[in-house]
Amino acid sequence: MVTIRRIVCCCGNGLGSSLIVQMNLEKVLADLNITGVQVSHHSVSEVYEYSADLFVIGKDLEAAFLAMPRKIILQDIVSKEELKEKLQKAFKMKTEEYCIR
Repeated sequence: MVTIRRIVCCCGNGLGSSLIVQMNLEKVLADLNITGVQVSHHSVSEVYEYSADLFVIGKDLEAAFLAMPRKIILQDIVSKEELKEKLQKAFKMKTEEYCIR
């Protein structure tokens, strides 16, 4: 089981949408009283398989992240409710690899 200590939010350029997801993710982590997790945002080209314990991306980037072992695919990148639901699932996962859609 992988402990989630680093989460990376990604988008095409690593600027707009990934920053929005990062800010929402930080709020959701606080709401869930989850501490000790570093959250950052990057472009697709800046990440590799072990650059994070968990990747959070929009559905438009799913094909680019097929090789990543742990990921959350967001249907609506601004939905805190969707993010919270999927993040809770991720923290309960017992397997080394998963994709939460």
